[in-house]
Amino acid sequence: MKNIAALQAVVTANPPVGGPTAAELEAIEAEMPLILAEVELLDAQIPLLDRPATVLDERRIRRARNRVLAARRDLANHATAALPGGAA
Repeated sequence: MKNIAALQAVVTANPPVGGPTAAELEAIEAEMPLILAEVELLDAQIPLLDRPATVLDERRIRRARNRVLAARRDLANHATAALPGGAA
């Protein structure tokens, strides 16, 4: 039988230290509205995996998709506004 402990030591030799940096946390915070909108869209779509959609379900999905698109638009607009020199 072959021992694989030495191989695992190479793979896990450098575990991450600390945690996310301040810049990474700031990026996550900036994307949070989009993340929440996508979760809301998934919450609307999951129940429809095993049953047909009603008019109310279709409306809920349409609104959730609109929220995702609006969050993406806002995130893109914020990213382009942050470019130095006003470059777009």
